[in-house]
Amino acid sequence: MKIAFHGAARVVTGSKHLISLQNGKKYLLDCGMFQGMGQDTDTLNRNWGFVPSEVNYLILSHAHIDHSGLIPKLVKDGFTGKIYCTPATKELTGVLLEDSAVIQQEDFSFINKKKIVDKEDSYGPLYREEDAKKAMDMFEEVEYENWHIIDEQVQFMYTDAGHIIGSAAVHLKIKEEGKEMRLTFSGDVGRYGDVILKSPANFPQADYILIESTYGDSLHDPDVNTPDLLLQWIEKTCLQKKGKLIIPAFSVGRTQEILFALNQLEVGKRLPAIDYFVDSPLSITVTEIVKKYPQYFNKNIQKMLETDTDPFTFNGMKYVQSVQESKSLNYRNKPCVIISASGMADAGRVKHHISNSIENTRNTILMVGYCEPHSLGGRLMAGAKEVNIFGTLHEVHAEIGSIRSMSAHGDYNDLSQFLSCQDPKLVKKLFIVHGDYPVQQAFQQRLLKKGFMDVEVPSLHYELGL
Repeated sequence: MKIAFHGAARVVTGSKHLISLQNGKKYLLDCGMFQGMGQDTDTLNRNWGFVPSEVNYLILSHAHIDHSGLIPKLVKDGFTGKIYCTPATKELTGVLLEDSAVIQQEDFSFINKKKIVDKEDSYGPLYREEDAKKAMDMFEEVEYENWHIIDEQVQFMYTDAGHIIGSAAVHLKIKEEGKEMRLTFSGDVGRYGDVILKSPANFPQADYILIESTYGDSLHDPDVNTPDLLLQWIEKTCLQKKGKLIIPAFSVGRTQEILFALNQLEVGKRLPAIDYFVDSPLSITVTEIVKKYPQYFNKNIQKMLETDTDPFTFNGMKYVQSVQESKSLNYRNKPCVIISASGMADAGRVKHHISNSIENTRNTILMVGYCEPHSLGGRLMAGAKEVNIFGTLHEVHAEIGSIRSMSAHGDYNDLSQFLSCQDPKLVKKLFIVHGDYPVQQAFQQRLLKKGFMDVEVPSLHYELGL
């Protein structure tokens, strides 16, 4: 058996890990899109490092685009097998992939209108809406905690990863040459004590583990109160400076956490009476999907639902659907809060809002999650004085803020707790994926000190026999 790492290798995005058996069958764990990699992003997303038509099965950990976003291209390029995921992941992935196709088409159209492109330099979207819809016909739902037999050699089980609704760690039993090997892929690990979701579940002993490491070298502040921090930024930007507070937020997970926090401020009668816009049709759809799966909420939220039937809404909240409504926000002079996708600010409507607001000192761009260093959000958080948006150079005069406590990724204590159900001496090899390389190197040393004997940080397209 061989395993190869074709994404999320010494970077955070593009999750793709390929298992190849001696009988020729290939099993792909995730099929994610690279995001926020600057000029390299498009090239990375167009080059697989393997042949899609040779892959027999895809096992998806969760719906986020950096884990699912290249599925339509995989199918377009020749994949014909089954795609496994949890029920909630299937529903979320369907809307995310179609939205991704629309954004690609709109962004490429917008960019190409602004410059003269000859035929040799022109390029199009990675896939279109019809490709996304075709891919969804290949999905098969698998519930948590049930071993699912793929074929005579491979079966797998999902356990709740506590990252977003439907997210899962993947556990495989692989039989080859009369021996059974157990491999676990963490997907993205959530936080223990998350305000909305259940904590990550324990899982069976594994021989090999692929563990994410987004925050493998840092700790989230346990004393931070997200509603209080949001309130501080609203008061400073909207009440004191009379400006716009623009919050780039991923449609799945982060937007719902922000809405829940604002709901809590209203319950406490502390929410300022201004307009709050959710400018993302996708976020609106996703929020409705999230509400359909209360069984994945933690006990506190389930108890709250007995008295508050919708903890994701509040007075002053307005959903923005049409493009025209979204554009009109750029001409609005009244103070307001705009919550819009994407979270790294590298695509979608929020990129237009930032373009139209970033040169005004009254405004604030508030980042609420991880951003790749080369993404627009990452560059703003690093203190860039000028940024290029849609081919136009903008001076940064708006205030740039961040709330790091809102990450849906576990810190190194959470990751360590996730692994605590394992006997390190029985783990033959542990691979660190899905993280910036310096972070992974620090996390590698922590894991070695915890007793794991062999810990490796694979590079892109690295292949190893197990």
